[in-house]
Amino acid sequence: MRVFTIDGDPRGGNPAPVWLDAEAMTGAEMQSHARASGHESVFVTACSDGVHRWEMRYFVPMHEMEMCGHATIAALWLLHAQDRWDGEPVAIRTASGTVHGRRVDGRIEISQPPACMRLLGEGHIRSIVQCLGLRTSQVVDGVLNASTSRAKTLIRLDSMQTLHALRVNAEQVPIVCERIGSTGLYPYAVSRVEPREVHCSARQFPRASGYLEDPATGIAAAALAWGLRRMALVGPRSAVVTVRQGEAMGSPSQITVRMPAVTQEAEGCWVGGQALLETDWGGQWI
Repeated sequence: MRVFTIDGDPRGGNPAPVWLDAEAMTGAEMQSHARASGHESVFVTACSDGVHRWEMRYFVPMHEMEMCGHATIAALWLLHAQDRWDGEPVAIRTASGTVHGRRVDGRIEISQPPACMRLLGEGHIRSIVQCLGLRTSQVVDGVLNASTSRAKTLIRLDSMQTLHALRVNAEQVPIVCERIGSTGLYPYAVSRVEPREVHCSARQFPRASGYLEDPATGIAAAALAWGLRRMALVGPRSAVVTVRQGEAMGSPSQITVRMPAVTQEAEGCWVGGQALLETDWGGQWI
C-alpha cells in the first residue's frame, strides 16, 4: 500500500507492506519480512478478547515499533477493499494501546490521544540545529517533544525554503534523538493559518528505522497538530490540520488531522488520508 497519497498520484505516499492473517508468523519472521521489504510493515491477526477486532504489530527494517499510523491505515484500507470490514468504527489492539479506526467520506481515519509535550532547553536545541544544518535564527517558537504514541521533536522553521534546504547529518540523527528522548526529528513550516484550518509542510528524520527520511508520518502529524494548539496556531474550536510531507524526497504526501474542540480534547484527534494499492513491487499483490 501507499498511504497519504495526493489525488491518486502513484509517486506519493508512504509505502507500507501489509500481511493479513499473520497468525502463524513468529516475531522473528515478521522482522525478517520487514527487513527484506525495506519499509515499515504491518502484520494483522484476529483478536478474540471481546474488545478488539484485530491485533496489529509493526516492524521497521531494524526493530519492532509500538504503533505506526500509516501502516494501520494501509491495513484497514486493504481489509475494506477485501470486504472484510464495512468501515464502521472498530477497535485495534497495538503495543501502544487501543487504536480506533473508521471510514469517513472514502478515507480511512485512526484515533490518536492528546499529546504529552515537553519544551526542550537551549543545549538540546543547539544539537538539533547542528544536526539539521541550520542556524539558530531559523528556528521559530522553541522546540517541543510531543507524543501521542511515540515522542517526536517538533521544530518550527522560518520558511518553506529553509525546510527544503536542510543539510542533515545522518550519523548524528540517532545520537541527537537518543539524547533528547525522541524517536524522530520533525522540522516543519507553517504555510497558512485560518480560524479552523492550518496548513503546514514537514519532514521526518527517524531515530533508527533503517533509512534517513520518511515520506509521510501520521503519528508525527498528530503530535504536530497538538503542538500547534499549544502554540495557539490551532484555536479552541474544532479544526483541521493539513500536513504536506515527502516533497523533498519526490514522494508528495498529505496527512489530515481532525482536532476536537478544547472542551472535547479528552476524545483525542483523528488522523487520515488517501491510500493506493501499489502494483509495481517485486512481490505478489492482489
